[in-house]
Amino acid sequence: MTERADDFKTRRQHLEKMSDEELHTYFWTLVNQIVQPLVEEAKTHTSPSIERSVLLRMGFSSLEAKSIVNTMLEKGILGHGAGNLILRLARKKGIAVREAGLALMDGKYWEEVAG
Repeated sequence: MTERADDFKTRRQHLEKMSDEELHTYFWTLVNQIVQPLVEEAKTHTSPSIERSVLLRMGFSSLEAKSIVNTMLEKGILGHGAGNLILRLARKKGIAVREAGLALMDGKYWEEVAG
């Protein structure tokens, strides 16, 4: 392995005159530039495993979550978010979230969720 040439003084020249507050601001500006594409990607993309994870956190068992997510995937509506669809259904019907999810497992309300 070759040793890297020490160019620290050259690389830090543009930072030398900054105050601690300016360095702090500059650091967070760079962090936001790095993280922003990841945030945008997370907003627009999901996967069955992510949606199952959401349903697990909503109180569904792994078998229930798998069944619901697979059906949503088959119907092409998983992109709306499994938890979001169940929550909206529960609000629309005036029932508990778990009750709405279990009703979907029983084959009820799919026309309302998909529409």
